[in-house]
Amino acid sequence: MLTINVAVLLAVIVVLRLRRRTEARSRSDEKLTVVIVLALGVLLAPTPVGEGIVNVLGQLAGGVTQASR
Repeated sequence: MLTINVAVLLAVIVVLRLRRRTEARSRSDEKLTVVIVLALGVLLAPTPVGEGIVNVLGQLAGGVTQASR
């Protein structure tokens, strides 16, 4: 349960950071955002929510692959 709470906190932080204008971000600010997003991914991956996201993305990728044939 703690993992979900930390993941929700990181998701809120990511949304707030990405809402800022692009011109206002420095290179170090962008790197920090990438690190936070990666940490969020690591926290979400083993949860049912993360597995659901992987399944949806897999189906989407399969549909795109079939459509391009």
